[in-house]
Amino acid sequence: MRSSAPVLVLVSGWRVDADGTAHASLRCAGTRGGTADVTASAKAPDVAGAARVVLTLHMSVVPYTTQG
Repeated sequence: MRSSAPVLVLVSGWRVDADGTAHASLRCAGTRGGTADVTASAKAPDVAGAARVVLTLHMSVVPYTTQG
């Protein structure tokens, strides 16, 4: 998993269950706004052959409103 804007959306965890289901944990900044693309590759970058993108998640981050 990779984020195009780690300042806005950071991949903080990744695991694959025995049945092949993948889970990603994402952390978003609460004080900044913007957009980021989070992509998942089919192979690890160190495996022979180019990694293919199999999923792209487009995210919009909206800052929390503050009082006062």
